[in-house]
Amino acid sequence: MVFSKKSLHLIIVALVAFLPLLVNANETNTFPVKTEQLSVEDKEQAEKQEKIDEVINHHVLDGHSFIFFSSADEKEHYGFSLPVIIWDNGFHVFSSSNFNNEKSLTFVDGNYYKLHHEQIYKTDFSGKITEVDESPTNEKVLDLSITKGVLSMLIVAILMFTLFTSLAQSFNKNGGIAKGAGRFFEPIVLYVRDEIAIPNIGEKHYKKYMSHLLTIFFFVWFLNIFGLMPFGINVTGNIAITAGLALVTYLITTFTANKNYWGHIFWMPGVPVPMKIILIPIELLGTIIKPFSLMIRLYANIFAGHIVLMSLVALMFIFKSWLGSSLSFMLSFAISIIEILVALLQAYIFTMLSALYFGSAVEEHHHEEAH
Repeated sequence: MVFSKKSLHLIIVALVAFLPLLVNANETNTFPVKTEQLSVEDKEQAEKQEKIDEVINHHVLDGHSFIFFSSADEKEHYGFSLPVIIWDNGFHVFSSSNFNNEKSLTFVDGNYYKLHHEQIYKTDFSGKITEVDESPTNEKVLDLSITKGVLSMLIVAILMFTLFTSLAQSFNKNGGIAKGAGRFFEPIVLYVRDEIAIPNIGEKHYKKYMSHLLTIFFFVWFLNIFGLMPFGINVTGNIAITAGLALVTYLITTFTANKNYWGHIFWMPGVPVPMKIILIPIELLGTIIKPFSLMIRLYANIFAGHIVLMSLVALMFIFKSWLGSSLSFMLSFAISIIEILVALLQAYIFTMLSALYFGSAVEEHHHEEAH
């Protein structure tokens, strides 16, 4: 039997539409109910939902320990601790294993510190965190720890340095012919040069930006691939990381721009003088919006993709029917394949837009167009 595309789409839509009818749904209560008043089934459902939220948060948020997986009862974790570095009237360095207790509390150099939602606060011996509107009021220390996100970036940096150093050495030894893994990455390097850098920056200026473009492309790509691993690594889904990457692009654009670039910002040619004055703040705001869009685009796409993927995986444990769990598995598998493409696509978009900004910064004034 052969199904047409329209028929197949109709079947998929029907399955999704009737999926809620295939599971044992419980009535929802819009009023807050005490845990003691819940039935056994509702308690199990609430505990399951709480565990799912913890797993999703563990995957998308940064952490002070690198945990590969946990046991079924969530009491045993298999991984390794990372160094904690804080500033509180001096540097204090200790292992994150000090927080591996019921209170997540540790005593260091006469002070008590507690790990609360992966943030470190000063407390007393009781480890109490006072919250106002769900915001802790305890003193927060300056955290310079090597978290799993920082460790992932260090691993990617070392990997890139080793990989492309060997690629350069093979070029020198074999007369410009790559060997080994370099044969796979050489066409990608040439693509970034010929299809991204030269068309957007120009043959005259592209060389001084190539190191940054290649670094940002492979750095974002490798980190995105790391984010698809089941170890809870979500680096490019952290807005602080994407903000740092966008800031580097902004600084390079600003400090390498020529006088023609600044002339178009502060005194737009070819427009009346009153409009020039009005356009100055608008153009200055545009220089900030460009890196801001870089930051938000990468962060939002990666973070949202991880949330969707983890939520689909969680549905396999929530559904109580074989059809619902099977459909969730197929959807999560399809999203995983799409996320592999998105990992490369987001690296390409970030690099392409950076090249566009560099090109606008070094664009030369054309006398013919001015006349």
